[in-house]
Amino acid sequence: MTSKLNELLEKNYDAEKGYKKAADKVENTKLKQFFNEQAQKRNGFGHEIKTEIKNYGENPDKGGSVTGTMHRTWMDIETAFSSNKEETILEEVQKGEKAAVEEYNEVIKDTTLPPTTQKILTNHRDTIQDAWQSAKNFEAVVS
Repeated sequence: MTSKLNELLEKNYDAEKGYKKAADKVENTKLKQFFNEQAQKRNGFGHEIKTEIKNYGENPDKGGSVTGTMHRTWMDIETAFSSNKEETILEEVQKGEKAAVEEYNEVIKDTTLPPTTQKILTNHRDTIQDAWQSAKNFEAVVS
């Protein structure tokens, strides 16, 4: 369980970095605010997951390292940043959030997951789904 939580932790760090970078690249103030808010949320998710890992008596992996399990989609966002097109960045954000929802679902369906951890992860997943939908809505506006 700890390894799965550490993977989610790492992916939240990746998403946080991706959102911060996205916020730096866009000029639309509402979009910039959205990206900054999502970065803060993902940072908070990371802290919650760290606490859960510690509750299991384990040590969380140090975040921010480039590992083989790094969230590939958030790495792909580099391509979008080079173009500086808001629509392209939003498409990459959607891919990242879709992958995150799927990864959360994989962990949440584990029947050995304690109810408290399941509740935290379900809240994260639901928030990520909302961000995914918001990115779709923004894309419709900027395209």
